[in-house]
Amino acid sequence: QVQLVESGGGLVQAGGSLRLSCAASGRTFTFSNYAMGWFRQAPGKEREFVASITWSGDRTYYKDSVKGRFTISRDNAKDTVYLQMNSLKPEDTAVYYCSSGPTTGQVDVYWGQGTQVTVSS
Repeated sequence: QVQLVESGGGLVQAGGSLRLSCAASGRTFTFSNYAMGWFRQAPGKEREFVASITWSGDRTYYKDSVKGRFTISRDNAKDTVYLQMNSLKPEDTAVYYCSSGPTTGQVDVYWGQGTQVTVSS
């Protein structure tokens, strides 16, 4: 069983910043063996990819609209992945989900429960 628990969401004004965290655990889950990702789902829309990071942290990938504003990182000693979000826009409002999988191309195997991010204009 794998547990991914997100935190750090909230309400912020446009132009502001938030840092999301996702703590991973599981009896047979070795965090450093897995790629990690962030997805988001806005009301009435499909869930979409936001960012992902390899198991070692040496490569990252981003949705075009967040490049230069969001940064994904991980701390394998703490079994935690982060999403630093700067210059937030109202269109970034969504529930943000942490995910994990064997590769960055298959990072949607395990899911967290999500954390709400609301950006006011």
